[in-house]
Amino acid sequence: MSSPSSLAGKLILQFGGTGLLGDALVTALASAGATLVVATRDKQSMQNAIARETQAGRSVSAENVDVRSEQSLRDLRDRVLAAHGRVDGFVFNTVIRSMSGFGDDLAKWETSMSVNATGFFATARIFGDAMAAHGSGSMVAISSMQGMVGPNFWLYDSPAAHPPPDYFFNKAGMINLSRYLAAQYGPRGVRVNTVSPGGILNPAKPPPPGFLTRYGQMTMLGRMALPPEICGSVVFLLSDAASYITAANLCVDGGYTSK
Repeated sequence: MSSPSSLAGKLILQFGGTGLLGDALVTALASAGATLVVATRDKQSMQNAIARETQAGRSVSAENVDVRSEQSLRDLRDRVLAAHGRVDGFVFNTVIRSMSGFGDDLAKWETSMSVNATGFFATARIFGDAMAAHGSGSMVAISSMQGMVGPNFWLYDSPAAHPPPDYFFNKAGMINLSRYLAAQYGPRGVRVNTVSPGGILNPAKPPPPGFLTRYGQMTMLGRMALPPEICGSVVFLLSDAASYITAANLCVDGGYTSK
């Protein structure tokens, strides 16, 4: 018998499979036993990860999708249901970083909304309905601790490095929209939760030493996260071990927001 925290036998969709966290999630979800379908703008970008996971005996494939298009999302839903018969859960890790600073043209803000806000809602509604029709399922949205607190400009070496405003807006909205979705889908057996990571270290391209020192002082663990350290929370929330957890925001930030 599999562990309650296992994803064995579950068809999981992952929206957004590249980048530090996306790649770590692919390995974590597949190694937990999921049959994993990665939905991405360019499935060719997933070929190396698929080859790596396949060699390890895991089941990972990729499908093209544009989350800005309801038709593209419906087509993906239909392909996945035709191939697998159901969707047991999905992770929304898709993000577009169109803004670089406070003074950017509003067109960049609107581009951000089209993916990070509208795209999330469209994905949740289309695949939430598909899971609700089956009577069970779990959504996990990747938010951020920056959806919970304001920016700390003291951390950064210069104003040019300050995080852009759209990220705070979108990640905060994702947390509360997930609560709405949990109320919408709960009676039909579908759970909706968010995971809010703290800062994630890229060992290949670390930030300046001064930032690392200051950031460590803001956490209780004294450091940034490594990508795999975020993934266990996602696996847990998708699994049957979290069967009575919905509308929760699990903050994985080393204590940053509690200090």
